Amino acid sequence: MLIIVWAAGLFLATRFFGQWEQHQENPNTAVTSEHGDGYVEVRLASNRQGHFVMTGQINAHPVEFMLDTGATNVAIPEGVAQTLRLERGAKVEVSTANGRTDAFRTTLKRLQIGDIVLNDVRALVVPGLDGDQVLLGMSAIQQLEFTQRGGTLLLRQTTK
Repeated sequence: MLIIVWAAGLFLATRFFGQWEQHQENPNTAVTSEHGDGYVEVRLASNRQGHFVMTGQINAHPVEFMLDTGATNVAIPEGVAQTLRLERGAKVEVSTANGRTDAFRTTLKRLQIGDIVLNDVRALVVPGLDGDQVLLGMSAIQQLEFTQRGGTLLLRQTTK
């Protein structure tokens, strides 16, 4: 009986700390929105490294975004693009932090963060991009107003 109690306690502790660690990496798993007269706002907290990571959607499928103002387009790892069944268009050469690589143009029919919805967003499928995070580049961000103060980022979409 003591072994079962210890195993249950270990399981619960592991689960608790796993969720805590995930929240430290992505403090914006449940993005909330504020609606005003002619706008929708989303307020995001930075993670421990100072990055803005958030859960959102591409074409109604959940994804994890990381804001990257240095990226011209939204950049999607190939594995994520396959899961989303994105079409690979024209091949282009791009410069990344790891050097030059090939990528493929695509268009996201719908990109959503909280209640902010963007349609027909330019994106790239990048086979050499590691992990499952989608880099939220300027092809999406330029459609919004954004302000950063301290560890908070405010995204605003005008609706009028």
